[in-house]
Amino acid sequence: MFRCRASLLRTSLSYRIPHNLSWTTTLTRKYAKEATPSASHLRRVNVSLEDATALFKTYKPVSPGLRHLRRPRNAHLYEGPPVRDLTVARRKKGGRNNQGRITVRHIGGGHKQRIRIIDFDRKIPGDHDVIRIEYDPGRSAHIALLKSRDKNAGREKFSYILAPEGLKAGDTVRSFRMGIPANIAQEYTLQGDRLKDSKKTSESDTGVSNDMSLAMSIVRSYTIRTGNVLPLKSIPPGTYIHNITLKPDGRGILVRSAGSFGTVVAHTPGDKYVQVQLQSGEIRKVLQDCCATVGAVSNPLWKDRSLGKAGRSRWLGHRPKVRGVAMNKYASSIFDSSLRLADHNKSQGRPSSWRWTW
Repeated sequence: MFRCRASLLRTSLSYRIPHNLSWTTTLTRKYAKEATPSASHLRRVNVSLEDATALFKTYKPVSPGLRHLRRPRNAHLYEGPPVRDLTVARRKKGGRNNQGRITVRHIGGGHKQRIRIIDFDRKIPGDHDVIRIEYDPGRSAHIALLKSRDKNAGREKFSYILAPEGLKAGDTVRSFRMGIPANIAQEYTLQGDRLKDSKKTSESDTGVSNDMSLAMSIVRSYTIRTGNVLPLKSIPPGTYIHNITLKPDGRGILVRSAGSFGTVVAHTPGDKYVQVQLQSGEIRKVLQDCCATVGAVSNPLWKDRSLGKAGRSRWLGHRPKVRGVAMNKYASSIFDSSLRLADHNKSQGRPSSWRWTW
């Protein structure tokens, strides 16, 4: 009789223990050892898988527009409308100037939006309670609604700020832009950038001591918190910052997009500048009296989202883009000549649409 190939292989890989041993069990050679994971290992794997699937929200592909749609999960966002007094209507011009000519291409359409008025200055001191975290259609980062504890704040009682990563409703943020209070450490007084012991009067006793280091630790634990605003000279190296100003009395300009952050690199003794590393890797010198907010900007998963279809890009106000190499030769030549004409007029100090008249 003929035997199948699998039966022959099974016979060649199996053998019987000699009868002189105490057991007579047929053993089969195994080329891969079976894994017997522990309960803790399975728990870690399940947690990691849950985290990986919970980062983004996906949909069943019941339509082509939902097949590739992927959105970050933001269950902590407030689902209601914004504060009406802190918004203004956004008037769209479709990339056109005051003469009606398109000066910026690929802009037009989109859903109606209201601009949230963001407080980039943060000059109001005192404690502010975080009421909620909201979505802003005009930016990639989330925003936080603050309520001042000052009863005489008036119309400035509520304000919007850029929400740092990790900030949640119920937290408290403070602005030390106008100066750090001198009563943080009761037995010390703050003079300029240094703490001075109020009990010591002689010059020889004003050196750095253990008590002074403890007082400095108390001050930093009170001030270096996510969402607080401080001068750069008061922020220790290695701290993540955002909403950086370039003038001591200016508003925050640098590092404002979702997931971005800057890093305080070093404080040079005797120099009026502080070295700050931006998201691009550039190390820039910023005046030490300029201010910044502690922490990284919220919504870091924004860049990994997928719109799923072209229509959602149109809802955001983005018009289609056509590559120049895909255009007709005559149309592309006219387009190139118009660009050259605009560049020439700009170099000559003329309007971009100026032409010779005969």
